[in-house]
Amino acid sequence: MKRYFGRKLLIYVITFFLAVTIDWLIPRLMPGDPIQNMLARAALNANAAERMYTYYTHAFQLDLPVWQQYLSFWNALLHGDLGISTYLFPTPVVDIIKAAVPFDIFLLLPAILLSWWAGNKFGAYAARTKRLDNTVLPIAYLLTATPYMWLGILLAWVFGIILGWLPIAGAYSYTMGTDLSWAFVGSVLKHWILPFLSLFLVGFGGWAIGMRNMIIYELEADYSHYLEALGAPRKLIRKYAFRNAILPQLSGLALQLGVIVAGALVTEVVFSYPGIGYLILSAIQNQDYFLVQGCFLFIIIGVLLANFLIDIAFVIVDPRTRKGMVGE
Repeated sequence: MKRYFGRKLLIYVITFFLAVTIDWLIPRLMPGDPIQNMLARAALNANAAERMYTYYTHAFQLDLPVWQQYLSFWNALLHGDLGISTYLFPTPVVDIIKAAVPFDIFLLLPAILLSWWAGNKFGAYAARTKRLDNTVLPIAYLLTATPYMWLGILLAWVFGIILGWLPIAGAYSYTMGTDLSWAFVGSVLKHWILPFLSLFLVGFGGWAIGMRNMIIYELEADYSHYLEALGAPRKLIRKYAFRNAILPQLSGLALQLGVIVAGALVTEVVFSYPGIGYLILSAIQNQDYFLVQGCFLFIIIGVLLANFLIDIAFVIVDPRTRKGMVGE
């Protein structure tokens, strides 16, 4: 097991290095000048703007050769420094991300875990219930083919504008403070429902279809027919089928994390939800290299960490993986 996880860890370290390098490079290929954009908001005269431009270009080290900027970036990153935002100057990028991360965790964790759990349970049940398979499951095909952004807009239009039941923007009512009162918690939950539903419903449809197909495949496998010939209870056969069918779904969860995170980004933009996705949009619009780098760095770390945890869970769930390690 030590050797297995050692190899996995090496792969993740290499992936992290390459992903962070691309993360550093992409903002610098964007058109526009972050310093010029920052000074444009200050409405300075030409002489002052020229002096300030020279000063801030040197302060942000944008006057250095590209290779020196790259080395300086890694040096700062290893010391926990993500730089200063030019869009929200002079706030450090770390502080901006710290304020957005709780909203992302509060939105993403329930959406990912609940959609995976509920989708697998529903798909397994639909595979052995013909009436449900023929009526409700087609809705799952429609949901999984629906873009996150389009579903979010549709939910906002129906429940926010037509019915007026739920708010369609922000993470809480801007008329109240952020103290942990019951009124504030209730406001947070009301603003959370629509973004959560848009992520949950799309994920639920995909997992339900996948589990339904896997259960049908497993129930037609040789071991299922053998157990049935031995007179094993149908409930026991389905239990074994579910345990085997859950393994590809667990692997699929690791592969789908990036898609789910991307869906969360556009969903946050639709609902003006103050998470990482909304920050990325603002940073791109204002050519803020450092905020774009910091936001994508958080996503890279989150996706790699989640994949590593799924690798650990796969070893625990699948005994064949552990046997393969012993054989090595």
